Amino acid sequence: MSVVAGPVVVVGQGYVGLPLAVRAVRVGHTVIGFDLDKHRVDQLRRGESFIDDIGDDDIADCLRTGRFTATDNPGDIAGFRVAVVCVPTPLRDGAPDLSYIEESARLLAPHLTAGACVVLESTTYPGTTEEVFGPILEAGSGLSAGTDFHLGYSPERIDPNNATWHLQNTPKIVSGVDEASAAAVREFYDTIVDRTVAAPGTREAELSKLLENTFRHVNIALVNELAVYCHELGIDVWSVIDMAATKPFGFMKFTPGPGVGGHCLPIDPSYLSWRVRRSLGRTFRFVEIANDVNDNMPAYVASRVTEHLNRRKLAVNGSKVLLVGLTYKRNSGDARQSPAVPVAHRLADLGAQLSAIDPKVMAADVPDGVELVECTPEVLEGADVVVILTDHDDIDWELVERHADRVLDTRNRLSGAGVDRL
Repeated sequence: MSVVAGPVVVVGQGYVGLPLAVRAVRVGHTVIGFDLDKHRVDQLRRGESFIDDIGDDDIADCLRTGRFTATDNPGDIAGFRVAVVCVPTPLRDGAPDLSYIEESARLLAPHLTAGACVVLESTTYPGTTEEVFGPILEAGSGLSAGTDFHLGYSPERIDPNNATWHLQNTPKIVSGVDEASAAAVREFYDTIVDRTVAAPGTREAELSKLLENTFRHVNIALVNELAVYCHELGIDVWSVIDMAATKPFGFMKFTPGPGVGGHCLPIDPSYLSWRVRRSLGRTFRFVEIANDVNDNMPAYVASRVTEHLNRRKLAVNGSKVLLVGLTYKRNSGDARQSPAVPVAHRLADLGAQLSAIDPKVMAADVPDGVELVECTPEVLEGADVVVILTDHDDIDWELVERHADRVLDTRNRLSGAGVDRL
């Protein structure tokens, strides 16, 4: 019996799981979207989305098919043929927290039947699928991975608000604990995406995801540190990067900013570093250096705000600082690990009066002590300094340029004479 012939359970209905569930419904699967967040489940049942890449119409379309069920009831997942786990993997005190993965395995195990396929998508260190996830499934089901049921790993590659690359057209790495599992995992994802790429095993697939994000993390750290030194040397780092980017080979353009955010970059490279330290007793020096550089960028931005005010004989204490953009990424409402938060906290600790403009951010994600305001001439002119942290396209940048003549721009969005760029 084909693994794609029965219901599909997607555990976790967030930035990764919800797009997968919607896509699976569109191609004809019957999908059970499971999430422990009752509020989130209720929203889905009402046809409401809570992420940027999926609209309310998308959810409504899924519900109208009769093939999509959102639930927080473990009993509703019985009878699945494919289960995909898309849950968070945060860091706790510098170490990987696999508790959500472990709980997902315990959730699925009692309902696991012979011939079914279980796939982990959550970002994690190499060995998790076979050493942690699989044994919990086996213990709770009495079945053996690779013998009685299929088990695999397929790293998520969701990039929120990317208009070019999305779930369907982004190549999907697939793997299994044995050949039959790899074939079953591939069979399922071949119905979801345009192209699947087979990995030699689950450990290679797990590590490939960490490499992708570590590559970005290290290169962003490189240009962030370069930006700090260029400022001290009186060199325009943005023009340096633009000139280097004219080389058609051997260079990939990365740009500096106030830090890194989202689930991936602040966390995933540390999974790799932790695994190397624990397994080999050595440090992954590139990751440690990149963490140090990127983690310190919010403090550096705050120091540049202080410098900017000092030039006008103003103290940070009591000054009106307007932050533009609070989410971690342009045109996204995702505020997870946003560097704007530590920037705000540091300035608040120094006594700044903080307000912010961000048409994307949810009220619950606005840092304590920050007043969310509209982009108006009065707001812009009333600020002692405007700090651009995220450059959403739907901010009225012409208005900002006309009325904010005291600007620290960490995103190279403005080019006026009064703009101090990172």
